[in-house]
Amino acid sequence: MSELHSTDVAIIGAGPIGLFSVFQCGMLKMSCHVIDALPATGGQCTALYPEKPLFDIPAAPGINAVDLIERLEKQVEPFNPTIHLNQQVTELDKIGEHWYLSTSTGLKIQAKAVIIAAGAGAFGPNKPPLDNIEQFEANSVHYMVQKREDFRGQRIVIAGGGDSAVDWALSLADVAAEVYVIHRRDRFRAIPESVAQMKALADEGKIELVIPYQLASLEGDGDKLKTVVVKTLDGDERRIEADHLLSFFGLATKLGPINDWGLDILNGVIKVEPSTCATNIEGIFAVGDIADYPHKLKLILSGFSEAAQAAHAAYLIINPGQALNFEHSTTSGVPTL
Repeated sequence: MSELHSTDVAIIGAGPIGLFSVFQCGMLKMSCHVIDALPATGGQCTALYPEKPLFDIPAAPGINAVDLIERLEKQVEPFNPTIHLNQQVTELDKIGEHWYLSTSTGLKIQAKAVIIAAGAGAFGPNKPPLDNIEQFEANSVHYMVQKREDFRGQRIVIAGGGDSAVDWALSLADVAAEVYVIHRRDRFRAIPESVAQMKALADEGKIELVIPYQLASLEGDGDKLKTVVVKTLDGDERRIEADHLLSFFGLATKLGPINDWGLDILNGVIKVEPSTCATNIEGIFAVGDIADYPHKLKLILSGFSEAAQAAHAAYLIINPGQALNFEHSTTSGVPTL
């Protein structure tokens, strides 16, 4: 039988809003466990654009997404949150005064309140249909890039025809030893200017466009990739020596089990009360992109504000009968749990 973890607040989602929810709860001396389906914190910031600048973060113009996540992680360190990655919350039940969460790995968590900060919902990569691809996922096959320096001096094969594939081809061209871009046709779905820059690099010999080819198979030792085999629709085969495969065929997003919890959901978002971010079920709150109310602005700064509202509302549930004496951080400092 799995160990039961007990906490004040269970936060579903370890993206920027989920992490800031930890901070807001910590400021109110509430403990947190955080659950996320991705292998790293950061949500879409980590998965989709870790090294692209964000321009709408107050007092941090042009901050890279990965740097934002690192700062948020540093901000929550004093509160020692427990973060559970690579697993999805599959069940959520109310028994007495507590919520009980079960995850896809068998983890059990007991909480007095729940904050859903799941962004667009659980999402994962659309994987190419290669028989042994899982063999290389620990070391050589990647569906997201956190730091381009990890690929310095490496032989890289990039598969895909959208913005992610083109952007990383441009970014890695002056870092990797070799860059090959595999696409089934000459037309790319990325921003035209980026495509033009990529083709210019190909003309200069800095990258190679392998067109019209598709992934056929992978070869290597253990989890270390050695060769990417590609084929045309006519069956012409080419073997490319490579250290890493970056596969960018988009992400599949879905609310998944959240749909089954009795929440007021419309068009993939959860309806909440604007001043508290409370859902239609007492003790459950929703913040960030997954939360909706009239006239909401889908901005990251809105999500940060919602995290504070939800934390303060959760405090009254976790500490019934206790008045919350609001203090600014400039006077209270960072409390210890």
